[in-house]
Amino acid sequence: MTITEQPRLYSRERLYTVADLAELPSELPSGPVVYELENGRLLTMSPPGDEHGAVELRLAGALLYEGEYRGHGQARCGEVSIILWRNPDRVVGANAVFIANGSLPVQRSREGYLETIPDLVLEVVSKYDSGAQIQRKVEDYLTAGVKVVWVADPGPRTITVHRPGVEPQVLAEPDVLTVEELIPGFRFPVQQAFPG
Repeated sequence: MTITEQPRLYSRERLYTVADLAELPSELPSGPVVYELENGRLLTMSPPGDEHGAVELRLAGALLYEGEYRGHGQARCGEVSIILWRNPDRVVGANAVFIANGSLPVQRSREGYLETIPDLVLEVVSKYDSGAQIQRKVEDYLTAGVKVVWVADPGPRTITVHRPGVEPQVLAEPDVLTVEELIPGFRFPVQQAFPG
């Protein structure tokens, strides 16, 4: 008896698109779920916790009051889905964004995702985030054209400010966060970003 060799099958990992992402459920039997696309690869993330939400609220509120209400642009928060690029698609859920007047009007995909690259993005580190994941996201934001990325970390109670071509600046509780190039007069004490 002879054994015939079976042809080898090669499979390619499926790359997801913005349209695919829009069709995914936001609730699973285990609870709510959040997705991102990293160059077409589907990433599933657990919802962040209470402390994360408190930090996001404080900083997004500052962007709303100091930026939008004073006429410098528009603020958004709550896992704002942003298409950074396509083919393969990179879609991220930012905790908060600010779009300066020069970048308006806002453009959205037919799925409702932000196509306008924000001028400022806030990421709050959650207990599920690794340093490598956060760094990759920051690099992707800057590559896509974001001018300023704030990474708020509740653990050490710091906010790291990233700008293209400049070393990151780590601000701690006695420092004051500014973003003069986008929101003139914006001054926010770092200690106010973190709950008691």
